[in-house]
Amino acid sequence: MDETPGSVGTTASLSLRLGQALFSSASLLFMSVGVEFYSSTAFCFLVTIMGLVIPWSSTLAMVDIYSLFAGCPLRLPRVMVIVVVGDWVLSVLSLAAACASASVIDLLIHFDGPYCPTKFCGRYQLSAAMAFLSWFLTAASSLFNLWLVASW
Repeated sequence: MDETPGSVGTTASLSLRLGQALFSSASLLFMSVGVEFYSSTAFCFLVTIMGLVIPWSSTLAMVDIYSLFAGCPLRLPRVMVIVVVGDWVLSVLSLAAACASASVIDLLIHFDGPYCPTKFCGRYQLSAAMAFLSWFLTAASSLFNLWLVASW
């Protein structure tokens, strides 16, 4: 069977997973360190989802590392379906959290009044941007693995 680039057990998958964990960690860091993110439900949602993406991506990165060192890619149908569904669910939730946070940030910036100090708005914007990048990588992982499952 040909190896699908980006599917579990490949170097492309490892780089996607490390990117997801990196961007999710950056989003979580920008949102929660020194900033009162709990003032908005959208920000709390973003922190929660990024807190779920980090262990998911890290665990699958460890599976990728094991598969690469052992030389046997993970190709069990049930496991692959769980990976595809998990990636898909986290991808949709990441997109929802990033969009919600970006819209609240836009509302705070364009609303008349001192509702968002410049320092905090910049960090909120960086957090939403990192969440969008994490979503993009999660969606790519999901599509690559779905392609592999569909090709069986």
